[in-house]
Parts: sequence; structure tokens; C-alpha cells
Amino acid sequence: MANSLHVKKGDRVKVIAGKDKGLVGDIIEVLPEQGRVIVEGVNVVKKHTPDRSQQTGGKNKGGIITTEAPIDASNVQLVVKVDGKEVVTRVGYERRDVTKRRPDGSEYETTRSVRIARKTGKEI
Repeated sequence: MANSLHVKKGDRVKVIAGKDKGLVGDIIEVLPEQGRVIVEGVNVVKKHTPDRSQQTGGKNKGGIITTEAPIDASNVQLVVKVDGKEVVTRVGYERRDVTKRRPDGSEYETTRSVRIARKTGKEI
């Protein structure tokens, strides 16, 4: 699996496949090694944890904890705002010319890759 995904932490995404299809949420965490993302309010699971308060000195009381589990990054699509509406879009990449500064103060021209929304053509 590639170490780069089309979405980043903080992006607003819509789930396009699976049991939570249609839900929209923000990305909490990105796991590029596994090609997965954790989206707020999506793929919510209940985790049963044992009481470890004696070992940790009062922490980790135990019980049932509700948390989000990772989903595959291919099952989410980026959401962008267009005229006040939220629209799903694919992600494209463009190389843009930029001027960078070296530690000694000199400047040089180079390019950097930016994400663009395919529907609007604007930088994300």
C-alpha cells in the first residue's frame, strides 16, 4: 500500500461504501501504512476493557468504551464547499511554482505539489 493518501487529518469526508455509507465527518487520524483513516462518528464500535485501576493507581477504570474504528481510505471521498453547499469531489494534484529561501538568505525557484478539487479546480 502507498504511504500517501488522498485525504489528510482534518479533511471533511463522506463515506461512500460500507455500513455507514452517506455519513459525513472530519478525519481524526490517518494511518497511511495501512491505507486507513479514522473518521469522527463513523464505524463506531464498543470496546470492553478490564478494570486495571489497582495496577495503574486509579486510572483505567474499565467498562465499555465507545470509539471509532479505522475504515479503508478508498471508502471515503473528500467534501468541499461550493457556494455554501457541501459537494463531494475527487482529489487531483498539480505542481505549482514557488520561491523558497535557503538558510543563508538566498532564494531559489522550485515547484511543490498541491491538492486540488477536481470539481472546482481550486486548491484544497
